[in-house]
Amino acid sequence: MKCETLPGASSTRSTTANNSMDSSSPQDAIASNVSGDAREAASLLSQQMSEDVASTDASLDEIALLERLLGRDICSRLGVYAVPVDFLLSVIIPVYNEATTVEKVIERVRATRLPLEIILVDDGSTDGTREVLEGLRDEADLKIVFHEKNQGKGAALKTGFLEASGDIVVVQDADMEYDPQDFRLLIQPIIENTADVVYGSRFSGADRAVSPLWHLAANKVITNLFNIFHGHRFTDVETCYKVFRRELIQDVAPRLREKRFGIELEVTALLLRNRGLRFHERPIRYARRSYAEGKKIGWRDGLWALWCILRY
Repeated sequence: MKCETLPGASSTRSTTANNSMDSSSPQDAIASNVSGDAREAASLLSQQMSEDVASTDASLDEIALLERLLGRDICSRLGVYAVPVDFLLSVIIPVYNEATTVEKVIERVRATRLPLEIILVDDGSTDGTREVLEGLRDEADLKIVFHEKNQGKGAALKTGFLEASGDIVVVQDADMEYDPQDFRLLIQPIIENTADVVYGSRFSGADRAVSPLWHLAANKVITNLFNIFHGHRFTDVETCYKVFRRELIQDVAPRLREKRFGIELEVTALLLRNRGLRFHERPIRYARRSYAEGKKIGWRDGLWALWCILRY
């Protein structure tokens, strides 16, 4: 396999601990049930959600105030916590024929205001995506790699995993189905050292988009069969949002064989062989797109997923 890495792309580490979390306004719910100092905390939380933090020290002071007024447990549940100095999140984005959405996804990822290294792996696009990415080659927070021909999502992810240099690695699709504002809650268990791997589940939360019955049923069958074979209880093993400590995924990456969507099952099975790893799931937002809008996974991938469950 030949890959071309664009020059001039490098990762950027930030010493600003940005501790905002995008939400529909959890502070409003808090303010409606408490008063006095807690209302002050809710106001501060609202400010955290809407403004960049000027400095690390100021941010840590604000978090300390919120924890004192609201309690550490409530702050933890809202995703208010300190991001370590020199922390870097590697976001792997496999791209295939996403000329109309790839720039929008990059901006959505940047809007998290986390310290980022965004790694885009173009998997032989033919719709103008390559030209779009070539125009972004000088962006400091982007690392762009081109596959000479289309190989599949699995191959693109393998390339991206091996390119990562951040502390934590997360997968982001190049369409608009998954919301990067969920990153903060997904990386939290790893930062707080209560997990090594975190999966974002489309089906474990009460507030979620309604999927077609066949789509939900197919995911349930695959996930339940995987659970039976591997002795764990995932609710969404096929989710895009998989978050890992970098050293874990880079240890597994050279052994990955699946070129297409089977990688979702393969990488999970390989990680489960390490009995000491701590897996967590957290609910995420999901806006399913149709095949007319460019969705690529098909029924053949579903059948291959069943084979992957047996294979790994």
